Amino acid sequence: MTDAVLTHRDGPVAYITLNRADRHNAFDDALIAALTNAFEKAGADDGVRAVVLAASGPSFSAGADLGWMKRMAGYSQDENLRDARALARLMRTIDRCPKPVVAAVQGAAYGGGVGLVAACDIAIAADNAGFCLSEVKLGLIPAVISPYVVAAIGERASRRYFLTAERFAADEAHRLGLVHQVVVADGLAAAVADTLARLAEGGPAAQAAAKELIAGVTHPEPGVDVLDWTAQRIAAVRASDEGREGVGAFLEKRKPRWRMPGAEG
Repeated sequence: MTDAVLTHRDGPVAYITLNRADRHNAFDDALIAALTNAFEKAGADDGVRAVVLAASGPSFSAGADLGWMKRMAGYSQDENLRDARALARLMRTIDRCPKPVVAAVQGAAYGGGVGLVAACDIAIAADNAGFCLSEVKLGLIPAVISPYVVAAIGERASRRYFLTAERFAADEAHRLGLVHQVVVADGLAAAVADTLARLAEGGPAAQAAAKELIAGVTHPEPGVDVLDWTAQRIAAVRASDEGREGVGAFLEKRKPRWRMPGAEG
């Protein structure tokens, strides 16, 4: 794993940290590959219950690295397509990670950095964080991140911020739905810990199934009867070992066996 991305485990929580502070954690092809690999490993690890995406230094991510952009300017269309697909794969890997993913946004997120935030399940930002979808100022578009950003802030807000490329503050990001919570900068770690404690109360298989459920009802496959599909999903979960354990624990007034350490209640 490149030093541009640091990973470590704290019990059942995997921490994935962007570590190019000198470049404001900007993307290049190596960082994209390392970040994708880190999320694939965390998603496949049965011992991981939740993932935290964080960043070192004053910025969360400035989007594309200038050196990488210079190289891309000389690429053919096929080479540009290859790089764009790699970034699209990263966003999809985060979005489809079977574990809950929490973004801890301690600083500015620009361009693709906004996409990283939007692809996470839960985003918590420091009150001094800023956001900008800056692509049109460079004659570009926020293409591969657009499914996640539009899902987070909606079509109407996307029309404004995609077109103006104006910077907006953490409070506006919260109002738009890009982040779920804004806290003072020195309270970010505590807010993330509190969210992890809430996540610890849920069944891991149920959380993975809940993510699939959201995707299935918002973007159903062609020909799928959503009402029947949702009925099948709950029937399967009720009959599962985890579902039976959770209901049994509730009725018997005890903690379910899958509770993570740190869960309250």
